[in-house]
Amino acid sequence: MKFEALLKRYWGYDSFRGIQREIIESITGGHDTLGLMPTGGGKSVTFQVPALAMEGTCIVITPLIALMKDQVRNLRRRRIKAAAIYSGMPREQVLTTLENAIFGQVKLLYVSPERLSSELFRTKLRHMRVSFICVDEAHCISQWGYDFRPSYLHIADIRKELPGVPVLALTATATPLVITDIQDKLRAEGDFRLFSMSFERKNLAYRVRRASDKRDELLHLLSTIPGSAIVYVRSRRRTREIAELLCAADVNATFYHAGLDTPTRDERQHNWVEDNVRVMVATNAFGMGIDKPDV
Repeated sequence: MKFEALLKRYWGYDSFRGIQREIIESITGGHDTLGLMPTGGGKSVTFQVPALAMEGTCIVITPLIALMKDQVRNLRRRRIKAAAIYSGMPREQVLTTLENAIFGQVKLLYVSPERLSSELFRTKLRHMRVSFICVDEAHCISQWGYDFRPSYLHIADIRKELPGVPVLALTATATPLVITDIQDKLRAEGDFRLFSMSFERKNLAYRVRRASDKRDELLHLLSTIPGSAIVYVRSRRRTREIAELLCAADVNATFYHAGLDTPTRDERQHNWVEDNVRVMVATNAFGMGIDKPDV
């Protein structure tokens, strides 16, 4: 099936935008590929469409468990065979998911980077037919990136298990130094192809206001602008304080920071994404990978 036909059948769009098609053609052509796309630029289409077009299972490596679950849920709604493996899953469930991938029942297998060093995962991977590896938030592999994750370094190790399988790296942020480091750490070979699109976001507007009373200004903005919102603050303590302030003013709000346990963070992100909560008060631990059009 042609790429456009897959796009239309599963996502309802008639054509690709930006550099989506170039990236898809590159990875399906067997080339190691790096795509630089702004948040909201349609990164997921660049690996989900070729995963459907190619034989085998696409391994998607992403650090965001909540986003992983969200994407799997959305793909299954479209009747696409997707699954995820992440920390906290029972061993039996992990084993069943990996066996399903071996028997061709999974087109997209989402994996947290920490799982890559697992002996169980490595053993099962050797029996899988892998179409390609997709590395989301690829700047996490670079020591020069703002969000370096040592577990990402295991990606190069699993490439040894999969000779000839291409890798697609995607990120919304990469300096020339980070790009070189991504290529090096992924052990990209041959004609490593780079595609980049403009990071100008015509649907975003920026406005700076000087306020003598930030509380009143915040309540005024939330009362005059519809849709959901994120309020960023500098400390974990302030996330709770501002959320309580908003709730006292009858604004449905919750808070998020890295000090909360994973189930709590996942639940709060889910409630915000599903519009059960209107306002998220957060530190900069929140936001990466969020897909919500009405913020």
